[in-house]
Amino acid sequence: MKKERLYNYLDEYLDKQIGLGKISFSINELKGKFSNYSLNALQMNMKRLNKKNKVRNVMKGFYVIIPPEYRSRKIIPLEMFIDALFAYLERPYYIGLLSAAALHGASHQQAMEYYVFIDKPPMRPIHVEGLKINYVVKKVMPNDGIIKRKTDAGYINVSCAELTAFDLIEYQHRIGGLNRATTILYELSEAISPTKLNELLNENIPKSVLQRIGFIFEMVLNKNDLAEVIKSYLCDKKIFRVPLKPGYKKKGFGINDEWKVIQNFEIESDFQ
Repeated sequence: MKKERLYNYLDEYLDKQIGLGKISFSINELKGKFSNYSLNALQMNMKRLNKKNKVRNVMKGFYVIIPPEYRSRKIIPLEMFIDALFAYLERPYYIGLLSAAALHGASHQQAMEYYVFIDKPPMRPIHVEGLKINYVVKKVMPNDGIIKRKTDAGYINVSCAELTAFDLIEYQHRIGGLNRATTILYELSEAISPTKLNELLNENIPKSVLQRIGFIFEMVLNKNDLAEVIKSYLCDKKIFRVPLKPGYKKKGFGINDEWKVIQNFEIESDFQ
């Protein structure tokens, strides 16, 4: 009977949290609220609630509450809890790559798959009931280019269109390669401001990435206004030859002298 009382108490607690607009909690919060019960008892009842799709343990010690309208999906969208998760972890983050591009209008993201940038140490991907979170480690988290975007549950950190563009080229291997990155970049370019692009240029962005994206803007996408911004930034910098496609062979291919890009890959999509 005591176990059943605890289950009912927890079930009622979750309903109250939803009513207050709260969508997540930690096991430590639960221990503080139900201090008369053991940690084992709390965890056992969380498992029962998990089976009924009322909560989901997305990371050790961190739970999300699933409102009735989401129970058929068995999970809530990442946007509803990502900020709370990283507050719990006490780590910086931002949503980027395909996920950010989709939020800016370039919709090539697979449903319920997300890309989140973090600093070191790395984190394992999360797979929960069809939700997949891919973590991408950045040596230096940017000070600029991360915006706050309002959601139904608060705010989330998202890369602006300009930072998203740089990340698409630098981390092309994480999203399916250069063809896919360029296709998304083409759609995203409508949201990119030359002024904001210029404001983001700094030494933390590898010059090789700037050479590649500048080449793509000018020679592939015909976005000369965006290419000129990068060209102006690089004009007094020492740059070396770089392959358009990292990891591919470099010998025997033509070189674009202006960008010093070895054209070792033919981008297939038609952007005319």
